Order: sequence, then C-alpha cells, then structure tokens
Amino acid sequence: MADFKPSRVLVTGAGGRTGQIVYKKLKEKTDQYDTRGLVRREESKEKIGGADDVFVGDVRDVESIIPAIQGIDSLIILTSAVPKMKPGFDLTKGGKPEFYFEDGLYPEQVDWIGQKNQIDAAKAAGVKHIVLVGSMGGTNLNHPLNSLGNGNILVWKRKAEQYLADSGVPYTIIRAGGLQDKEGGIRELLVGKDDELLNTETKTVTRDDVAEVSIQALQFEEVKFKAFDLASKPERVGTPTKDFKALFSQITTRF
Repeated sequence: MADFKPSRVLVTGAGGRTGQIVYKKLKEKTDQYDTRGLVRREESKEKIGGADDVFVGDVRDVESIIPAIQGIDSLIILTSAVPKMKPGFDLTKGGKPEFYFEDGLYPEQVDWIGQKNQIDAAKAAGVKHIVLVGSMGGTNLNHPLNSLGNGNILVWKRKAEQYLADSGVPYTIIRAGGLQDKEGGIRELLVGKDDELLNTETKTVTRDDVAEVSIQALQFEEVKFKAFDLASKPERVGTPTKDFKALFSQITTRF
C-alpha cells in the first residue's frame, strides 16, 4: 500500500458552524484525506486556522472557486444563506423577531446560484462525488423557514438539490433536521424521506452528527445517488449509531 494516496476533499462553507466541524474532523484524518476548505472572507480563513489549504472565494462567482476545486476527488457543500435578526428586537416585549438577508446574500444567490456554480465547477473538474448538506422541510412551501426575510430558503435549496441529482455526478444529499450545538456521537441517528420525520418527536440532530455523516458518506457506495432526511433520537434513548454502512443501507430514495 506504499502508493496509497489520501482522497482529496474540499469543504465549502468551511467557516460556517457546521462547516468548521467537518473541516476539523477531516484534518484529523490525514491518513485518509487530503483536506481543503473554501471560505468567503479572509477573516473566516483566520478563524479556522489560516492554513494554506483554505482557499478564499465567493461561490456566487464561479471563476473565484475554480482553484479550490481543481484536483479534488470529493466535494462537501456546506454553504448556505444566513438570515440575520433585525436590530431593535426586544425579547421582553414578546412578539416575533424579524429577519433579513444582506444584499446579494439571499438564498437565491447563495443556495441556488452559489450551489449550482459549485456543482458545475466540480463536474467540469471531474469530481467523483458531491455531498450536499441541506435542510428538512423542502416538501412544504409554507414551511416557516421560507418566510424568514422573504427568502424562500428551502425552495432554493431544493432547486439546487434537484440540479445536483440531475447532474450525472455521483451525489449524496443530506437533509438535516433542526441543528443543535451539542455533543455528537452519543445518539441513535435516524434516516427518513419526504419530511416524514417532521411529524415525529425526533426532528433535530447535532451539527457534530451531521458533520460525521457527511464524512462517512464519502466512504460507502450504499449512499451514492441517494437523498435522505437526517435526525436523531434523544440522548440515552436507543443505541448510539456506530455502523454507518447499516444506516446508509436503510436509504432507498434517490431524491
């Protein structure tokens, strides 16, 4: 095995809350992966260590991301538009906070055009597998997330997912439930389809578990050309998931 070369993986959105976890986990597996990150700003690059393998580019400008994508084997897409709360909201007075997206950073531009650009560049570069992390809720046009900042974020995410599924590139689409900033690796993970899990008590998942599933997806043929919803049972209910091949074998849906 002297000629074994680590698989070259690019994590886009590596400065985001889930992206940082994926990038860090991959960097710890130097025997398996040669990892790169893509961030939008120099400050984000510094935030995750400022290594030479972190590229700065804007997914809305396809030319700016080509250097990061050249020569990679796999791509994990974790870019997403981020709604911001309008200033002046007073929690003590009740009511609902209002949200907005910064100009040019609406879901249409980031989650649709930005992801389409990544898929196109990856396909042109001969990338062998694209893992796309999205959100549950895309089957419901009236989902509350769509109303945030009038962004229709799930609509645009779904459009990008469909584009990837139609691209011909081997893909894995992970539609995560509500994201929690809690310890990962200690819950039983659940896979589903068509937002069925949203009708259950188990519709959340930790960012750490999403990150782990994204990385595990690189290793198993069972999860190529598949799309699935991801959530978990509460802590101490069920058995923590360790056998990802078995988890992925439950998935039957291509989209």
